[in-house]
Amino acid sequence: MPRKVGVIANPISGRDIRRIVAKANNLQVADRANILLRALAGLGACGVPDVVMMPERGGLAGHVLRQLAQTSRRGDERFPRLALLDMPVTGTAEDSRRAARLMAREDIAAIIVLGGDGTHRIVAAECGAIPIAGVSTGTNNAFPEMREPTVTGFATGLVASGAVPDAIGLKGNKWLEARVDDNAPEIALVDIAVVAEQNLGARALWRVETFRELYVAFADPNLIGMSAIAGLIEPVGRDEPGGLMMRLAPAETAPMSVLAPIAPGLVEKIGVEHWRRFTTGETISTTVPAGSIALDGERELTFDRRQKISIELIENAFRTIDVPAVMGFAAASGLLREKALACA
Repeated sequence: MPRKVGVIANPISGRDIRRIVAKANNLQVADRANILLRALAGLGACGVPDVVMMPERGGLAGHVLRQLAQTSRRGDERFPRLALLDMPVTGTAEDSRRAARLMAREDIAAIIVLGGDGTHRIVAAECGAIPIAGVSTGTNNAFPEMREPTVTGFATGLVASGAVPDAIGLKGNKWLEARVDDNAPEIALVDIAVVAEQNLGARALWRVETFRELYVAFADPNLIGMSAIAGLIEPVGRDEPGGLMMRLAPAETAPMSVLAPIAPGLVEKIGVEHWRRFTTGETISTTVPAGSIALDGERELTFDRRQKISIELIENAFRTIDVPAVMGFAAASGLLREKALACA
């Protein structure tokens, strides 16, 4: 019997200052609803009967529920039943945290996440052993891979139904941890940047002259954001052990520089002083005396000269649906084949 699937959809992902200084699209509620409906169609095709979704104030859930009601009245029953979590709504990132915690307590097979790197980071930190399936709707999307949502929903449904075993359909992922003194660590799924200004401001990173250090769990030259800087210097695979650290400086004073797309439509020259690989379990202390720490492209923490900042990479920190592996297994094992009826 297929198990229930959760959905955490950030209704306002991708609305930061990089939408102003760059040329990124801004998805409207109807666009986000259509993306979610396509993922739900994939789940329904695999027999997933029920989906539980985080409530929100942006109108996304209401739009989807109206569309589902219309299709049901037409006799179209290809979508699963959709219910909303019973929880207070604040309109902040705390909603995603609370929803992930609640889903972690239920018999949820997987959580489909709609958002950017920040939304996925919040859910990964709270979902425990429940795997997540990412759908990209944010500004800088290095962690959630670009893929048709129908296929993501389909693969998630195959795992939720038990048709594809966890040993094939799930994979472990790295994350980075940043610790201020002896406080509890904050995580990043893709990159941690240290910048030489303490004002959090608009949070999103875009003033390249302030970039000082960069730590990445993976680095792909085909992506945008901070990890693209590392990817254009020395790529590191998602499934490859270890990460990469870089010392950065203003381009006019650094010994070398690299042109990198740090946001949609925004390509900047980044000064590079040094880079090297680092391994799991290695603790690195920052050399920046004071500033702020950005997690997956958004400044979250500030520190001064009296505080110690340490960075560490953790392997197999959380699990995701391995969509290519799931669909490859389905094809190789003939899971989705049906015999044609014999002609009379």
